[in-house]
Amino acid sequence: MLSMLIVDDQPHRQQLLCEELMDEGYSVESVANAESVKRYLEDSKPDLVLLDLYLNGFEGWDVLHDIKSKYPHLPVLIVTAYDSYADDPRVSEADGYV
Repeated sequence: MLSMLIVDDQPHRQQLLCEELMDEGYSVESVANAESVKRYLEDSKPDLVLLDLYLNGFEGWDVLHDIKSKYPHLPVLIVTAYDSYADDPRVSEADGYV
């Protein structure tokens, strides 16, 4: 079973994504901040990370950079409602942008 980590500080988005992905048969966990991401990845290795760029108190780009520097082969998809980042060169550090 494919496991995913959702990183989003908005509870309603976390819940929506978790429910939809679990209904599709995925194993899903969610966290709301950068420190929780670090702790989770120390103990667990998901197959995929879905990362929101706007995290309370943290820049999502910093979280992306931390993940990729420690776990370069862990796929990370940026999930955001903002399309203004499509041409941002930092997107290239992620494995996808939705």
